[in-house]
Amino acid sequence: MARRTASPRVWVRRVHLWLGLTLGALMVLAGVTGALLVFYVEIDRALHPAVQVAGRAGPADWDRAAATLHAAFPARTGPWRLELTGGEGAIPARYYHPAERPGPGHAPLLAWLSPDGGRVLRSEFWGDGGMTWIYDLHYCLKLGPVGGTIFGWAGLALALLLGSGLWAWWPRGGWAKALRVKAGAPRVRQLYDWHKLAGLAGLPILLMLTLTGVMLALPQETDAVLAPVLGQAQRAPVQQADLARGADISVSRAVAAAQAALPGARAVWVELPGQGQRAYRIRLGQAADPSPRFPHSWAMVDRHSGAVLALADVARGGPMDGLLKWLHPLHDGSAAGLPLRLAVLLAGLVPVALYATGLWRWWIRRRP
Repeated sequence: MARRTASPRVWVRRVHLWLGLTLGALMVLAGVTGALLVFYVEIDRALHPAVQVAGRAGPADWDRAAATLHAAFPARTGPWRLELTGGEGAIPARYYHPAERPGPGHAPLLAWLSPDGGRVLRSEFWGDGGMTWIYDLHYCLKLGPVGGTIFGWAGLALALLLGSGLWAWWPRGGWAKALRVKAGAPRVRQLYDWHKLAGLAGLPILLMLTLTGVMLALPQETDAVLAPVLGQAQRAPVQQADLARGADISVSRAVAAAQAALPGARAVWVELPGQGQRAYRIRLGQAADPSPRFPHSWAMVDRHSGAVLALADVARGGPMDGLLKWLHPLHDGSAAGLPLRLAVLLAGLVPVALYATGLWRWWIRRRP
């Protein structure tokens, strides 16, 4: 007698089961750490009383902040980046590629200055503090760039896990029956009902988070696949060698020049030129850019003359620019303010319910 071939739905269920058993814990890790990172700036501030200082009266003195950093860290002759928050409280700064943390990974020295820019309130290396440690765990499993690549490819398998779950559940008959929670059913059926409802409720945002996370973790692969279709994205202006002589213009003047080059833009980050570098690099936010902290427009301003040397304007970019500018703010929920951030936070906890109910149900079914 010929052996009956399993249907596609049966195979999909098997794929879903084994992906869940092998990668479910990784999905829980990504979800829980991602949920924490939705409010990581606020949590980090709450954990460190040193930076919980009274607000400044009037605009921040970025020139004084730059002078304070150079005086407090005289050996750091490379570029510092100041975050121009536009609000009250401490002024965050970053020194990229410190000698103590060599290698290609992301490990800057972080510093926070008093609201008037006159004092360093706190400093630590990225990954040493609680929230940046969690950030590295979420982004690269604490393994550096290799971990980011592993996580990126694993994200594709997690997307398959979500898609196979939807396919395995998809009703062949009435939707009311497929969505129903059967009261008084055996434990294995109750677990299935809660598993499917949790999955359906979290699927849209989880799929969005997974795919945006894959593209953020695999930028070169994303560019190789999408650039032939959408075109190349604009690049941030590249720093040049300083061949001129003379005094530096102030930080505030460089910021003003950048904002004049893109009327209506808001300066978000300013990179102070390091030793031997020619220009200030200023990151600018515009109405066309949904990312509040990491927008995609840049201006390069000569450190001596104040002339704008290069400009990248996301509002004039092509389809690839339009895609890339949405990745980070969708992934962290900042694209639509507090409602989306809360939705992303809750979606990050859904994998806990999926893994627990799925693993419990599998354990019950495998018993004699």
